[in-house]
Amino acid sequence: MKQEKRLNMFLAIKEIQHNKLHYGLIIFMIMLISYLIFILTSLATGLAAANRQVIDTWQADNIVLNAAADGSLTKSTLTSNQVQPLVKSSLTSSLGEMPVTINKAAHVKVGAELLGIRKNQFIYQEMRISSGHKFRHNFEAVVDSSLQNKGYHVGDQLKIAADKPAVKIVGFIKGAQLSVSPVIYTSLFTWQRLKFGNNRVANCSAVVLKNNYPIRANSTLEKLSIAEFIKKLPGYRAQILTFEFMIGFLMIIMLIVIAIFLYILTIQKLPVFAVLKAQGIPTNYLIKNTIVQALLMTVSGLICGVILTVITKLVLPPAVPITFNYSLLLQAAIALLFMSILGALIPVWTIKKIDPVTMIGGN
Repeated sequence: MKQEKRLNMFLAIKEIQHNKLHYGLIIFMIMLISYLIFILTSLATGLAAANRQVIDTWQADNIVLNAAADGSLTKSTLTSNQVQPLVKSSLTSSLGEMPVTINKAAHVKVGAELLGIRKNQFIYQEMRISSGHKFRHNFEAVVDSSLQNKGYHVGDQLKIAADKPAVKIVGFIKGAQLSVSPVIYTSLFTWQRLKFGNNRVANCSAVVLKNNYPIRANSTLEKLSIAEFIKKLPGYRAQILTFEFMIGFLMIIMLIVIAIFLYILTIQKLPVFAVLKAQGIPTNYLIKNTIVQALLMTVSGLICGVILTVITKLVLPPAVPITFNYSLLLQAAIALLFMSILGALIPVWTIKKIDPVTMIGGN
């Protein structure tokens, strides 16, 4: 059995070496398709992470919003009467949200998500600072480290709006993005002042819960799991579905490309197969040889695709949200191998139907 496998591999490689142009074109096509799939998968992973990055750092299980907000953090506001019964435990954390546009002198304006939190609650206490320190006073802020690439530093004053007080950067935190925007953590009081001015219209936007902390049923409140809440983020589900469809279509294209090329090569080799059959070579052997060739071409194309993907990652600017999820990329590679086997099986019927007498020209 081992000797037969070695012989299959040897003959498959020899045939590929003999027809370098034909098989090289197939490998090139597989490389391009696998490269596109790897890039799209990494972009989908990166965009998903940029949408939910800061939420993952909370390590929370649920979030409570205003029932009228339909799961939208931006639309939700909670009054003090609504919040007070919820925040009696260390497993809860109040959260204020406000989309803002920040700028400082001689810098381009940047869209960001301003989040107000309390210092005595778990989001603040579990915050991991990469440089600087946590905010200690009102109108101080810890911001996502991506703003460093845009020229912002500790001590800079962030101007939110012309009629609003500035917020001072005192620290940076890694991996804090929400809806593909950098997060600005500040005190809940600062959030209230920036959003409502001197009129304290609301206490916060939501309350985040850990360890499935129970809350009393209330018709004015909506409790969502973090997974449900993430799905309701603006554009999140649409982005994921778009990438999934694109990757799925590329998989189908992979199947078609391999099937067509192998079918054409099989048609071209029919006289050779007829001679081999006449010499007593089993049909199963010829089929196995075709499948081994498909696997060799796919593996070669995948390796080239991986190399191209790594090079692309190195040359892309940091602003491009591309993230390698090795488990997901491995699954994509296995799916491509499976598609190549399916594509190789399509010409099998042609090989089985070969009649050596008819093909060679006998009576």
